[in-house]
Amino acid sequence: MKTLGLFRHAKSDWHDPRARDFDRPLNARGRKGAAIMGDHIREWCQEHGLRWDRILASPSVRTSETLEIATANSPGGGRLRYAINWDRRIYLASSATLFDLLREQGDDIKAVLMSGHNPGLEDLIFDLVPDDGTSPLRDEVEEKFPTAAFAVLKLDIEHWADLQQDRAKLVHLSRPRDLDPALGPGKPD
Repeated sequence: MKTLGLFRHAKSDWHDPRARDFDRPLNARGRKGAAIMGDHIREWCQEHGLRWDRILASPSVRTSETLEIATANSPGGGRLRYAINWDRRIYLASSATLFDLLREQGDDIKAVLMSGHNPGLEDLIFDLVPDDGTSPLRDEVEEKFPTAAFAVLKLDIEHWADLQQDRAKLVHLSRPRDLDPALGPGKPD
């Protein structure tokens, strides 16, 4: 059994129309969402005895800022608690590319946290979790996997190389708006 966490970057700033997409930073709402979700992820992991063996992340500015803020209150005086494997292939990747990256993980890796972008992360959930009406959380993802959303999937596999469609169970989903209604849709940035 393997565990996959998916953490979408927080809300980014669109105020500079000349900025490259890769270079867009977080806006104020995104920084708040990243901090709240970081606390939530830490608490959830502690409650469930989960420690990430590997973090795979897009090196985009908004993703790196999300992880920096989300891990700021980690033990170790505000430094990143985990080594992050920055992989440019995650930047705006398709579900197929994310599948390939996960299949590259060694058998000693039990739990991976991947941080990146939509639609790839959302599509990865759709590809891994069967659409058979048994997952209310999958139905919520179908509505939207918003910025700073966090999902945990349990994968019925022994080896990452064996990753296939419809082999996961979505066991947790949280969004910033679930923790602070002021971070819900339609709220000001």
